[in-house]
Amino acid sequence: MVATASSSSPGSSPRHLLIPYAGRNSPACAAALVGLRLPNLEALLARATLADDDTQADTTRSPPHERALAQALGLASADGCIPWAALDARRSKVAEADDAEAWGWATLCHWQVGIDDVVLGDPAAIEIDAAESDALLKAAQPFFEEDGIALRGSAVPGRWLARGAVFQGIATASIDRAIGWPISKWSPLSDHARSLRRLQNEMQMLLYTQRVNDDRAARGVPPINSFWLSGTGALPPELLPFDVDAPEVIGTLRPAALRDDGPVWAEAWRALDAGPIAEALAAATRGDEVTLTLCGDLAAKRFTTHKRTFGRWLKGLFERPSAATLLATL
Repeated sequence: MVATASSSSPGSSPRHLLIPYAGRNSPACAAALVGLRLPNLEALLARATLADDDTQADTTRSPPHERALAQALGLASADGCIPWAALDARRSKVAEADDAEAWGWATLCHWQVGIDDVVLGDPAAIEIDAAESDALLKAAQPFFEEDGIALRGSAVPGRWLARGAVFQGIATASIDRAIGWPISKWSPLSDHARSLRRLQNEMQMLLYTQRVNDDRAARGVPPINSFWLSGTGALPPELLPFDVDAPEVIGTLRPAALRDDGPVWAEAWRALDAGPIAEALAAATRGDEVTLTLCGDLAAKRFTTHKRTFGRWLKGLFERPSAATLLATL
């Protein structure tokens, strides 16, 4: 979750659209690609050239859309070490501009306990409000402080900013990678993370006793029974995050993709094609430079538009790429 971390306001020049979950290899979404028609996307791609292809295994802790955003922001890092929390802390002025410490996101979540394993539920679905987040933060702070970790709130209820040396050099999986999967697949297992695993166990016991969860049970919403650590690391000292043109991250495909709701995902794609993609096509037609980054489970592919010569116009007319075929490669 950039910083599902991580969307930016439109208006940067040149325009850059970054679309997470543009492709999805889950069964229902893959089936929904068959027959999906996205004419504006195809017209835009006909005007564009592939500028970068970052294709890796789906076992990476940092999913393609996070890697692509990090690259655009000058935050290229090792897998699982993109310092989203440190960037969040600096941008929100929780950290000083020259802060060089390591940070992490501690995101409150619901672990779904099954017969064979424990699965991470989507934190966006637990409906936590600011009052609940603040109450749990106050209860949790002493436990984190015992391990040398300073805990602060953030602009997102249920997502805390944690500062401590333990977050330096530890690779953690993005929530967007881990949602819907067994905890054991993505939890940090190195010796470096042993103290964090103990802290997580302590927090699970603490959360079980909190009145917040009693009130949540009365409302019929899932209990908050753990936290997920992600976005760990320190910002490079030379980074000036406000001096770069951030992409416009469009997150409308994410909810349906994570649920593997193929029809809703396809409908969200059609709305995207009729809206932001159509606007980007109009800009490209006017001669403006447009960048489009399409991201899936495996790949992030970045396309840039170019001025149309007669030869390119003719080639685009007869060799218009199939959007569905391209999205299936992501």
